[in-house]
Amino acid sequence: MTLYAALSALLLATAPAAGADTAWLASWSASPQAVWSNDFILPANVPARLHDQTVRQVARVSVGGQRVRIVLSNAYGATPLTIGAATLALAAEGYAIVPGSLRAVTFGGHSGATIAPGAPLLSDPVTLGVPDLARLAVSIHLPQDTAITTFHWDGRETAWIAPGDQSGAGKIDVTRSITTTARLLLSSIQVEATAATQAVAVLGDSITDGAGASLGRDTRWPDVLAERLAPHGVAVINAGISGARLLADGMGSNALARLERDVLGQPGVRTVIVALGINDISWPGTAFDPHGRRPTLEALTAGYRQLTAQARSRGVRVIVATLTPFEGALPGTPLADYYQPEKEALRQRLNAWIRGNASFDAVLDGDALLRDPAHPRRLLPVYDSGDHLHPGDAGNRALAEAVDLRVLIAEP
Repeated sequence: MTLYAALSALLLATAPAAGADTAWLASWSASPQAVWSNDFILPANVPARLHDQTVRQVARVSVGGQRVRIVLSNAYGATPLTIGAATLALAAEGYAIVPGSLRAVTFGGHSGATIAPGAPLLSDPVTLGVPDLARLAVSIHLPQDTAITTFHWDGRETAWIAPGDQSGAGKIDVTRSITTTARLLLSSIQVEATAATQAVAVLGDSITDGAGASLGRDTRWPDVLAERLAPHGVAVINAGISGARLLADGMGSNALARLERDVLGQPGVRTVIVALGINDISWPGTAFDPHGRRPTLEALTAGYRQLTAQARSRGVRVIVATLTPFEGALPGTPLADYYQPEKEALRQRLNAWIRGNASFDAVLDGDALLRDPAHPRRLLPVYDSGDHLHPGDAGNRALAEAVDLRVLIAEP
């Protein structure tokens, strides 16, 4: 039996029986960001507007289930956003879908919907047998002239923007399509799983978001962590945003501002891993934030304490990662001043505080794991993507495989 035939056979599975002990679980996410203006140092890589076009994007869930629903976001829109149609399917290669797996997605029983300004939109449940670690294709038709104001900049996947309503097509017309590696509208995929399942959210920056990981291969460290945890009935959602900071806005809202939306409000989250702080230390004074002021150690530790208090108030456990080495970061770019000795000194002080803080449920010492023993201010070359800031595929895998799974699984 071929892989696609095996996946198609899963479609025959029945939905959970009425009264079954099930619950909705966040199994994949892409944290919404506001699309920035053209004067920002990095290109947004998305069209300013879409009109009568279909966006097809692929996402790999962590834990599967027999029913699934999606969440679309207009978080940074100032006007209502109209959805003409949406579909969900098991993804085949590229832009194709597994035959027989296509399902229409409805919203309150209707094929179309309007997303209010600043709001999310939750779909109706769709009956579809979704295995653990399945790749799903979500297609969304935008019939009206639509300003693109909400996106996720670094999706680590190719998305296709095709003319007309191609949401129901097995293979979209790529000859007239454009592509992007950003996420558009889609912010979460949830599955109906057993009530005992739970999720781990990773709240991070570009190292978590996947800069440095291979495109379209699910090699970010939360992806690898999801592979390890899926057999235990634990999902992993990636709440990383490239350029994210703990205390200040940047390429996304600051962590304390987005904690509720991206972590605490996600169904089933029982544990959060916090991997933030290097951009707080390094952005000020660079082209990212030329007039910014570097935070003090006291301000950073206060931010960690507040984030921990908010998570604990919702019964969510907190694991904090140390900041990984970054000497020589981003050479040959306008951000070559990202590293400075005084920034390194603050990183070392913050890492010492993280390691010694007994109030966290656990510490993930990414610094000790990924640094070069012969030059501890730098990433070990085999783990370095080449920009001396972001780990490559090998570094991402090493980081994920070093996590003690016992500290991630919350007791019932």
